[in-house]
Amino acid sequence: MPRPTTAQLAYGSCTVIFSTLAMLLLSRTNSGPGVVVIAVSALALGLLVAMTVPLTKARTVEPAAGRVTPPVRVRREPVSAGVEPVRGRTAS
Repeated sequence: MPRPTTAQLAYGSCTVIFSTLAMLLLSRTNSGPGVVVIAVSALALGLLVAMTVPLTKARTVEPAAGRVTPPVRVRREPVSAGVEPVRGRTAS
C-alpha cells in the first residue's frame, strides 16, 4: 500500500476535526457511548475522504507515431578569451 500524500493527510485530518465538531454540536450528546460513536464515525469518514483524494500519477510522454522532430540549429557566437581585471585589486 503506498504512503499517503500530504494532501490526503490534510483532507482526512480536516474532515475528522470538522465532522466531529459538527456532529457533537448537532447531536448535543453528553453520554460517553454517544461521543464514542461520533468519534468512530468521524474517523471512518476521514479515512474515506483521505482514500478518495485522487493521487497524482507520473505522466509519460510518448513520441507521436511517424513524426520525426527536425534538429534544432543554434547560432553560436565566438567568445573572447581575454582576461578581465579583478575589481578591487591593483595589478602589481
